[in-house]
Amino acid sequence: MALLRSGSVDVAKTVPDTITKWAAGAFCTSPVGFGVAPKTNLTAFKPFFVSLALPYSVIREETFTLKATVFNYLPKCIMVKVTLVNSAQFTAQPCKGCTYTQCVCSEESQTFQWIVTPSVLDRPQDTSVSLTLPKVFVKDSAKSFITVLGDLMSSALRNIGDLLAMPYGCGEQNMLLFAPNIYILQYLESSGQLTPQIKDRAITFLESGYQRELTYMHDDGSYSAFGRNDPSGNTWLTAFVMKSFSGARNYTFIDQTNIDQAKEWLGQQQQDNGCFASVGTLYDIGMMGGVSDEVTLSAYITAALLELGVPKTDPMVSKSLKCLKESSNNIANTYATALLSYTFTLAGDEQMRRSLLSNLDQQAKREGVGRYWTLDNNAQPWGSVEVEMCAYVLLALLSGPTLPGFGLNYSAGIVHWLTKKQNAYGGFSSTQDTVVALQALAKYSAATYNPEGSITVTMTSPSGQRNQFTVNRNNRLLYQEKQLQEATGTYKLRTEGKGCVFVQFALHYNIPPPPDSLAFKIKSNPGVCSNTKTPAFTLTTTVRYNGTRAETSMVIINVRLLSGFRPDETSLQSLREDPTIKRLDLDEDHVIFYLDSLKNNQEKSISLKLMQDVPVQNLKPAVVTVYDYYKISELSVIDYTSPCA
Repeated sequence: MALLRSGSVDVAKTVPDTITKWAAGAFCTSPVGFGVAPKTNLTAFKPFFVSLALPYSVIREETFTLKATVFNYLPKCIMVKVTLVNSAQFTAQPCKGCTYTQCVCSEESQTFQWIVTPSVLDRPQDTSVSLTLPKVFVKDSAKSFITVLGDLMSSALRNIGDLLAMPYGCGEQNMLLFAPNIYILQYLESSGQLTPQIKDRAITFLESGYQRELTYMHDDGSYSAFGRNDPSGNTWLTAFVMKSFSGARNYTFIDQTNIDQAKEWLGQQQQDNGCFASVGTLYDIGMMGGVSDEVTLSAYITAALLELGVPKTDPMVSKSLKCLKESSNNIANTYATALLSYTFTLAGDEQMRRSLLSNLDQQAKREGVGRYWTLDNNAQPWGSVEVEMCAYVLLALLSGPTLPGFGLNYSAGIVHWLTKKQNAYGGFSSTQDTVVALQALAKYSAATYNPEGSITVTMTSPSGQRNQFTVNRNNRLLYQEKQLQEATGTYKLRTEGKGCVFVQFALHYNIPPPPDSLAFKIKSNPGVCSNTKTPAFTLTTTVRYNGTRAETSMVIINVRLLSGFRPDETSLQSLREDPTIKRLDLDEDHVIFYLDSLKNNQEKSISLKLMQDVPVQNLKPAVVTVYDYYKISELSVIDYTSPCA
């Protein structure tokens, strides 16, 4: 804190109490026993001191009024001059009309004020991180890593092909291999960090993602999760593809016809009131957030059109904005409010933007220095919807003029919370929240980019071993990772230097299949072993949804194969012809099934014939995992063994 100089006395901090009262007594001894002397009351006080009025804590670049009150208990008046000692830790400006030399008479006080803006932390960024394992886990499966990054986008850049530990088998999930590349390229290009190697790698993902996404296109130019296997295109995914294709045109070939056809098809779904009708299956049910899907969907499509560069005077956009403005008065849903704040920011409607952001500010929750939002005021954040909401608020803040009270410090609180939700690959929990969050983080990175500075991070392990990482302008994008010798324990971190650095710890471990889960009930029956020369059996997996919702979002059934076994081609072909299975993928030793959804208490059985290619001794069980793609907290796992062992 500031050092104040008053008269000839230097005061470095607040004096606790103006007056202190205390009592003293004495114990005596005599030949006849103990005695206690009479109590004497004394009053002690400082005749001259300074008291500071300070907030409990402040964030760098916030501004507050520092008040220093000088008390005089001397028997006479004194002339006092109060000055702030210069410091590199803050900047201070005199308040308007203030004087700093005043007469303070006996038993009076005078207050002096400065406008103070902290510029650096008041202590090193010393911290500790504790890594702990659950009570039940697979022995020797734990591995821990530390990653040190100089740029928010470094992790996503390195792991663009593995942002999620989940499959990419539908038209929406495929866009995760496509869209983030656009935001990464835009950011690196604007900050002067784009190298030919990075550009070539990102363009490779764009090219492959573009060609793959075209396989999910309908004849009318719309897109859906499973392409022509779906009865029609989907409005949300079509808008997603349209804006992503448009953003990629600066880096790779995109046929303009694909963008124009998607826009034309969306125009056909616009209703008389200006909002858009929901056409096709919307798998991310959580996105609706309990509010009319028409409003959130229309806000998303309108934002996509504005990102595309369509002017707000375009009839398609102006009609939609009118509908959204009329609907905004009746919306009490946080997700819709966050999305609308971004849409009206892109539209340049500052009045609506201020109103929506002020509303969101009142609903914001705090977690340390982090700031976030939930759908329910009493709920804890559980997944992708909360990440999306925070990302949309961040985009709204950074896509228009800075509003009073909503500067970069406000945005930094959102970024702090978002980065804590990132997985080890730089992604989040689902396709949509990963894409929106990376778009927002790239925009924040561009707004705060500073090539200067150098920081050294020292990590001390529980056993006392040290590792050092250095981040400077030459290696900002370098992904520095090291496996930790001890998987668990308390690791200490110390940073030295100037700048910003991101440190992530990742603890990987396996757990045995848990007992019956709340959301999905799984039965796995391997049947009997065939008597042919090649051992084989048919695994029948039955899944039932027992969760709290009336219906799930997209359901993934992931069957891991036993060592030495492969799926029978005839069996696979039969399952591909099942109309309730929207897609079937083979991924090394996994067979992955995609279902539209499951209604509450609805069952689905899948029979898959497995054949042994290579005999394996002491064959271990394999697992079947079932989860809701958009609510991965609803997950169940069961294992199975071979009847041919």
